[in-house]
Amino acid sequence: MDVAACEPSTLANGSITGVSALPAVTGSLCGFLVIDKPAGCTSHDCVSKARRALGTRKVGHGGTLDPAVTGVLPLAVGPATRLLPYLDGGKEYLGTIQLGLRTNSDDLSGEVLEQQSWPSLSPAELDGQLQPFRGLIQQRPPAVSAVHVDGERAHTRARRGEQLLLASRPVTIEQLDLLRWDPSTGQLDIKLRCSAGTYVRSLARDLGAQLGCGGALAQLRRTAALGFTLEASLPLEALGPETALSDPLTALAHLPQQRLSEEQWLAWTRGQRLPLLDLGQPEESALELQAPPPTPPSHRRCANYALRRERRRGRLPRPETAPPPAHTSSLTPRPTPCGTTG
Repeated sequence: MDVAACEPSTLANGSITGVSALPAVTGSLCGFLVIDKPAGCTSHDCVSKARRALGTRKVGHGGTLDPAVTGVLPLAVGPATRLLPYLDGGKEYLGTIQLGLRTNSDDLSGEVLEQQSWPSLSPAELDGQLQPFRGLIQQRPPAVSAVHVDGERAHTRARRGEQLLLASRPVTIEQLDLLRWDPSTGQLDIKLRCSAGTYVRSLARDLGAQLGCGGALAQLRRTAALGFTLEASLPLEALGPETALSDPLTALAHLPQQRLSEEQWLAWTRGQRLPLLDLGQPEESALELQAPPPTPPSHRRCANYALRRERRRGRLPRPETAPPPAHTSSLTPRPTPCGTTG
């Protein structure tokens, strides 16, 4: 079980025996921002602007969006960047697919490789063609994507002219609805909710291949990601020094919680194992440990001194190298839900 520990005052004890101890979350530069990303800029462009506006370099995003894609781009600021692996990785999109053509990027920004007429289908028949893409499927990422190939991004190699055929990988499309079908233009509008790592461009390509006419993504807007929605988003140009950050603990509301007593918290800061409550959660789930009300500074200094002393003596391994105890639940963090989609 992953364990995230949150203290309402100052936590200077780091991490102990493989358990991620998250820092204090009450500082002015610790929280989340949700950007309504415009078309034409990269996700990194948004991060760079947020760094300049907030005056800190510690800003990260929760899932890359292609330059042409708009919508929800969560940004984590300060110590909240360490919470990204614990957030809900599901994402939601509204998209438009163009049937009748195939491109080298699987969207309309790429070079057209082939054009064909699309079949005459009723909405019910087209919805039936979407059924094989619902649920757990194997999906091959586009050649022009952020997937690493031998230590290099696939899009970098593809733009050098290399022919890439990336390996398929499992993704889950929990919801895939046909919103509109225009037989005269060959365009269909869809709404989907999917797991991290799902490429909507691949969905458009594979649907076109199944229909025998080719397909490419014409438009895409992300409406939700990591538990954040468009309703909570800000325009990129609205960022400034006074931009308010959301409380990072609200993003952990989906996790079970266990409140520690002062004695338990002090023991945990010294690297001692604690019994966990039976919260009815699977062992691979995460748990948020909450500290008792702030303890006097002298107690915190004592705990921090004891921790540093034990580390110097080699009795406590660093969290980056500490394996989870064999007789306890696994404490290995889940993969970061920052899969590239679009």
